[in-house]
Amino acid sequence: MNTRDAMALICGAVPRGAGTWADLGAGAGTFTRALVELLGPDSRIYAVDRDPGAVAAIGRWAAKDAPTVIPVAADFTHPFELPGLGNGTFDGILLANALHFVRDADAVLARLVELVRPGGRVVIVEYDRRAATRWVPYPIPEARLPALAAAAALSIPVITARRPSRFSGILYVAAADRVADAMKKT
Repeated sequence: MNTRDAMALICGAVPRGAGTWADLGAGAGTFTRALVELLGPDSRIYAVDRDPGAVAAIGRWAAKDAPTVIPVAADFTHPFELPGLGNGTFDGILLANALHFVRDADAVLARLVELVRPGGRVVIVEYDRRAATRWVPYPIPEARLPALAAAAALSIPVITARRPSRFSGILYVAAADRVADAMKKT
């Protein structure tokens, strides 16, 4: 997938306008580049990945073409620090082909959502498949999304795009917003 394909895939899920976002599990940065294009040059985007080589490559690209991208070498499944964020929160986070590598996606997503401001957006790109594979060890089928979102204090997710995957199955994009703390069910 290239940046143009990634933009077309997530454009219906990412609100327009500058903001502070995180691309968690950024890999080579395809979706990071798409966020830069969709959110504009006044946005700040943290590209987080546990692969130092991928983060270094994003850093080289960002230094040249996208100075508001902050590459961070970290495993998003564990607590991590983000330079310059302080006690602030994100306007949105993107998890593109990342949650299917997480054994306990419910707990990890709930922790990550705490980094998003109330009303902020969470965008998930995943494969709608039932059987685990070496490449998708912990699938997140569409049918599981409502329970996953509810456990993380997110609104009911909306599927904004679907497309056949060249690796089999269907790739989908889901968007949900963080429920304001006062509205959380206790």
